[in-house]
Amino acid sequence: MSRPMHLFEPEVKRELLDRLAGEQIPLFLDYDGTLTPIVDDPSQAVLDERMRELLASLAERHSVALVSGRDLPTLQGFARLEQVYYAGSHGFDIAGPGGLKQRNAEGEACVEELDKAQAELEGRLANIAGWALERKAFALAVHFRHVAEGEREQLAATVQEIVAAHPKLRLGHGKMVFELQPDVPWDKGRAVLWLLEALGLDKPGVTPLYLGDDWTDEDAFKALQGKGIGIFVGELERETAAQYQLSSVEEVKQFFELLLQEGQ
Repeated sequence: MSRPMHLFEPEVKRELLDRLAGEQIPLFLDYDGTLTPIVDDPSQAVLDERMRELLASLAERHSVALVSGRDLPTLQGFARLEQVYYAGSHGFDIAGPGGLKQRNAEGEACVEELDKAQAELEGRLANIAGWALERKAFALAVHFRHVAEGEREQLAATVQEIVAAHPKLRLGHGKMVFELQPDVPWDKGRAVLWLLEALGLDKPGVTPLYLGDDWTDEDAFKALQGKGIGIFVGELERETAAQYQLSSVEEVKQFFELLLQEGQ
């Protein structure tokens, strides 16, 4: 992996716009940290009106899909855009215009295991203050941003023990969150490839873009290598498979404005 190029460096910007000229450009977008800043209270991560306007304008020209670890109904409620596609729970639960629906069957077979793990988490973590459990259709998110530093090690060990006791589940990592997911061959990258095929966009003359800021977005960056473009959002403190970088949610807005201004 090489360090991505910052997209607003003049030569880099021109190179990318030239590469996109005349292409169909489906946009696949992570939500938290990409379209809206990371917030202390996950329930308050609502799109601001300017971002919503930009997404609506882009959706008039391109296929736009939000690909998030958020539960599908939560993601739809935050965005409130009927013209975009939604891939919730890391792509396990997909819906969109025209009655498009796809729920991963292997993931559905693990729901009972998630129910059992949820009960164990609630019992075994009861003595630790500050954590929050977010139940999704296909995942359990354990948020620990507000857990005291001295107790995070115990919380992590307990979560890992519970996952080990449930072989149908795997442990995912995000920004200040552990996520228990079905241990099946499905992720954001596979969801993006499925959407490209379902929408008839897996063909020459199409250059998909994926924007994301989290570890889970690396699967999508890798899946699009050779057929699309990955754009990392945020201050880069690790390796990434993305080719380009935007530093913030505000720069994401500026990039969307640029695409619209350029007629892309």
